[in-house]
This record gives sequence, structure tokens and C-alpha cells, in this order.
Amino acid sequence: MKNLVTTSDFRRRRQSLLGALPKGAIAVVPGAAEARRNRDVYYPFRQDSNFYYLTGFSEPEAVLVLVPGREHGEAVLFCRDRDPRAELYDGERLGPDRAAQVLGVDDAFPIGDLEDILPNMLEGRSRIYAALGEQPDMDRKLLGWTKDLRAREMHGASPPGEVVELGELLHEMRLIKSAAELRAMRASAKITVAAHERAMAACQPGMLESQLEAELVYEFMRSGARSPAYPPIVGSGNNACVLHYIDNGGTIRDGDLVLIDAGSEYQHYAADVTRTFPANGRFTAPQQALYEVVLAAQLAAIEVCVDGENFDAPDRAASEVMCQGLVDLGLLAGDVGELLEVGAHKRFCPHLASHWLGIDVHDVGDYRIDGAWRQLEPGMVLTVEPGIYIADSEANSDVPKRFRGIGIRIEDDVVVTKGAPEVLSETAPKSVADVERAVAGG
Repeated sequence: MKNLVTTSDFRRRRQSLLGALPKGAIAVVPGAAEARRNRDVYYPFRQDSNFYYLTGFSEPEAVLVLVPGREHGEAVLFCRDRDPRAELYDGERLGPDRAAQVLGVDDAFPIGDLEDILPNMLEGRSRIYAALGEQPDMDRKLLGWTKDLRAREMHGASPPGEVVELGELLHEMRLIKSAAELRAMRASAKITVAAHERAMAACQPGMLESQLEAELVYEFMRSGARSPAYPPIVGSGNNACVLHYIDNGGTIRDGDLVLIDAGSEYQHYAADVTRTFPANGRFTAPQQALYEVVLAAQLAAIEVCVDGENFDAPDRAASEVMCQGLVDLGLLAGDVGELLEVGAHKRFCPHLASHWLGIDVHDVGDYRIDGAWRQLEPGMVLTVEPGIYIADSEANSDVPKRFRGIGIRIEDDVVVTKGAPEVLSETAPKSVADVERAVAGG
């Protein structure tokens, strides 16, 4: 399978970060550690997103160090040595000797030498840039090495003066997607659309929610996505009103709406798509009325995902449409402007309509700058996912019975461009007619 993001892309990213580091600084970026599932079984390994963004390297026990001005190379990798016995059980390792050729780094050492070599790299550096709090073990080591250097100041050692959050620089880089990244995200979205279509066509009343989850995962994996980008949400009936429902253990009943929020992770890039559809292939009148409100809200939100708009513009657009729709259906009463001002619509529309998307499903990047919503720029990718949720619960006893037990969310992945928004997942059925047709198998 051809990698859409290449060694040259990773090298350019490292060079960009090196250029952004202040004079005399050093950046330390550890990879992820393997996580034990139970006894001697480990969870499938997934690389740390910052580390992968800069290296494209998917082995555990690795650290990238960026040292501007280092005579023997500025990008230094620490990784596991080759080990024939370990490789017999777990597969081939890259090893330090091949790292420069394969990954394009300048220098590489065994990970076992980290504690001998890295403290010397820190000496004489003014600042350490690190992802503070994400890997506490590395934080402790960096602070310990700095403390040791300070203890030797009277003998001429020169310790770093401060540790700075790496995200200040790296997250801004990750926020704007390159052409290669967008190719990977288009591929991930295409796989995800096919999975949603498969699940719609497979759905029958009486199935378990987990059986639809199996359809999704099957389509992801057969299409080259090794795993979902996050645990799929398959909620039917009242379960669809639980925003992050992942139990997926309920039985889908005739007359239920089914909400599926699922996206593939393809070459480390996430898709995040939600569709809601009737299990039996036909919306009831109350279901359709609410669905059309959410759909109109989503379309209005997508329209304002344009260069120069503020990040909150999609949420404001969606909220206005949903609030008006809830008033029209008699579920809220009052002036729409006043209801929005006091947040009355949040009883049924509790979450924001968007988040960043990329290597992480909730990707990095500030939403506000100096307290104000940041402006959208070409290359940013965000979700647009308004929803209305009316649980069949005591809290909603004042809501007409026909509207209770309905949860609806419609979500697409949107690229901000210099012109009209690019909707990566636009081919997933979304209109009432298209959704009903997809559930009918056509």
C-alpha cells in the first residue's frame, strides 16, 4: 500500500519545526509506549500523534530529538536495536543503522543509550520544548536531567533555563493540512462513506447494534484502514441520545432510528462521520420532522466553513436553524433570538457543531486566540455535526411522546479552501429520500 504522506513530507515537517525553534532550544518528542491489555497481552500499538507527524515511524520505544545547529545532524532518532529473537515473535525492527536511510533523519542511536546521550544534548541549551503532561515518564526524566545539570553548574555545566510546551509550535503546524495529508483524509473519508452505506443496507429490525458495528469494521479493514479512528457509536432508539454511546449491545427495534458515528483511520488520518436512519427504512412523521431540522442546520453550518469566518460560525448557524425548528415543532416556546441568548436550545442540542480533524479525531489546534474565536483558513479540516437528542426519560416528561426516544446527528468532514468548502464525506446518503433508499439496499 503506497504511503500518501512520504519521507520527504516528514522531513519537511521536521525542518519547519527546527526553523521555528528559538535559538539555543531543543525539542524532545517521545513515541508512544505499548499498553498492557491483560497479563501478557498488549493492545494493538498506535504511535503517538506528534511523534508520527514528525517521523512516520510506527515502532514503540522511540524518541525524536531536534537540535538546531548540531554539527552531526539536527534530527536525531533513538529507537530499538535489531533483535533476531524479538523479531521472530513480533516482526522486523528498523534499527538505528537503517533509520537515516528509511526515515531521512540525520543520526540515530539505540534507545538503550538515551540516558547517556540525551543529557549531554540538553547541556548548553536555553529551552527544552516538550509535550508536557502527555508522557509523565519523559517529563520526569527531562526534569531529572536538568536538575543534575544544575547541580553541576559550579563545575561549568550549563542547564536549560526552562521547559516549554511543544504544542505552541507543533500544533499550529498540524492544524493546516498539506496536500499529502488531504489526500490521506480523502481516502479515509471514502472508506468511511462505504462503511456507512454498508451498515445502512445491512440494517434490519431485530439485529444487535454490535452486528452493525461489525459491518463497519469489516468495510474499514477490507479497504485498507487497519482500525476505526475511535470506538464506533451504534445507538438505536433511546441509546442514540447518549452522545458517546459505545456499548453497542442493544437490540434494534422496528421503528427505531439508528445513529452511527464512525470513522476509519487510514495511514494514521481520521475520518469522523455520523448518519442517522430508520431501522425499517421509513421515517415516521415525527422522526422526519426532527431529521429535516438537523439536516437544514448542518447544511447551513457547512455553508459558513469558509476562509475568514470564525470557528464558531458553523455552530451559530446550526443553532439558529435548530432553535427555530424546535419552536416550529412546539418543543420550545418564545422568541428565537432570546432563546438562543439564554441557551434554551441546549436542552436538546447540547454540544458544539464542530471540532478539528486530522491525525487525531479531535485534532490539535487552538479554537481561540487571545480569547477570541480564531478565523478559519485554507487547509483547516473540521467536522460539522449538529444534533438534536430527546431522550425518553423523566426529564422530558413534558415533551410529546411521539418525539421522545429520538436522537439525531448528521456529521461530515469539511476542508476550508480559498473558495467553497470541500465536504470529504459528501457522498454518504443524507437526504430523507437517499437515506431511505440506502436502508432499502439501493
